[in-house]
Amino acid sequence: MASQVPDPDPLNDKLTGLEPGGGVPPGETPPGEGTSVGPQGPRLSEARGFSQYLWIILIGVVVLFTLLYFVGYIVGLLS
Repeated sequence: MASQVPDPDPLNDKLTGLEPGGGVPPGETPPGEGTSVGPQGPRLSEARGFSQYLWIILIGVVVLFTLLYFVGYIVGLLS
């Protein structure tokens, strides 16, 4: 006596647009790409603010003074 095994995926009967064998008719095929998000076209150069250059100069000055301090300590000027 062979018993009928229930379908393991109960949603198989509720899928729309599928042909027998799992194919999809051309009208049901989703688009290849989704909608685009963000600006389209060439990128324009963004204006860099003065504050960016100010931070670069400030970090450079701190590094320079730190380097001079250690060089002066090694040479013996600072004891």
